[in-house]
Amino acid sequence: MRIRDRIHTDRLPPSYYTASCNDLAPFQRLEGTEKADVCIIGGGFTGVAAAVELAERGVDVILLEQNQIGWGASGRNGGQVLGGYGPELDEFDKYTAVYGQDNARTAWEMANETTDIIRDRVAKYKIKCDLEWGYFDAAMKSSEMKELEEKQHVLSKLGYKHEMQFVGKDQIHNVVGSERFIGGLVNMGWGQCHPLNLVRGEARAAQKLGAKIYEDARVSKLVYGDKVTVDTDQGKVIANKVILAGNAYLGQLVPKLDARILPCGSYVIATEPLDKALADKIMPKRYAVCDQRWALDYFRMSADDRLLFGGLATYTGIHPRDLVKAIRPLMLRVFPELKDTKIDYTWGGYIGIGLNRIPQVGKVDDNVYFAQAYSGHGVAATHLSARVIAEAIMGDTSRFDIIAHVKHPPFPGGRLLRKPAQAVGMAYYRMLDTLKR
Repeated sequence: MRIRDRIHTDRLPPSYYTASCNDLAPFQRLEGTEKADVCIIGGGFTGVAAAVELAERGVDVILLEQNQIGWGASGRNGGQVLGGYGPELDEFDKYTAVYGQDNARTAWEMANETTDIIRDRVAKYKIKCDLEWGYFDAAMKSSEMKELEEKQHVLSKLGYKHEMQFVGKDQIHNVVGSERFIGGLVNMGWGQCHPLNLVRGEARAAQKLGAKIYEDARVSKLVYGDKVTVDTDQGKVIANKVILAGNAYLGQLVPKLDARILPCGSYVIATEPLDKALADKIMPKRYAVCDQRWALDYFRMSADDRLLFGGLATYTGIHPRDLVKAIRPLMLRVFPELKDTKIDYTWGGYIGIGLNRIPQVGKVDDNVYFAQAYSGHGVAATHLSARVIAEAIMGDTSRFDIIAHVKHPPFPGGRLLRKPAQAVGMAYYRMLDTLKR
């Protein structure tokens, strides 16, 4: 299937998620002029989660999505639900460096809250999104095993509340049936979901709570002031406050934000449904998995026993011509027994990456908030950004201020140089991965 990354489309991009989505019914379109307490721009996880948070608090909310809810990275990602907010959870020293000595513990607790929000919301609103818990960090060499052992030790010492289990070489095939790995760490606090069903399920929850959600509403201009005027192709919204949640798809609407984010291509393939015996052999626990390299492979089983496999990123803005040809060899290095297995779906899109790999949250004006740049770990982290922005809008800025205090430099060289510079950087880290073998 060909990736369709157009700004306007009459349907969601083709993918396994679109083909298996519970609810493809369109949301309404904006016509004329409307008023709201808060206008949210962007119908991915950040925007939709913010709509839920605010609607639960009785705020009058309008959400505008230029395509369809879940059209961007929120509806196309690998479906892995990971905790953390920038630094890894076991890197407490980095939480101290990024958020400050006085705020490190609070920031770390917030990083753990990211997955709790999803767990609680799916249960509260009965969202059917194949949410399952269990995540496996897979090691390919002894140094990675030592790092994962230390990770378990540090997390336990920090008070991580979820079950973890270190898996050695003698037990690895009980978790992942591949000769590529020698062990790893199971984390029952992380997991997987059908992301398109999650984001659209949350949108329906927000709608039932009173939020107005409009699709095919491309924002062309913002007029700042005591009230912000949000112009679209069909109409406008006049709001007391605005949340910018377009991430890699915000474009040039706010040049200051665009300069601080790099759209990076990310891609996934999905096999045909596997025979149960084969599925049980290669993924007996059905955990979501990733390896420990910088340029990593990640994979999981869908609810209908397809292997969903990702392991390719591009920084040029050009999508690979043939995703099967590009990703299938990566899959076969892990599971050579899938050599005759048909690939039913391929898809991809853009994720937003910041220069320091820390989620960017703040204000561009007194009443205009933003959140972006999750660097490929946004399924859960977006929900935390949405919550702290909602808290700030309601008057409690304590947690928002911790995150917004972080400085996020623009990419050097502007639009022309940031993609080549990032590509060179990733080539360097891929070289380090190779040298470590």
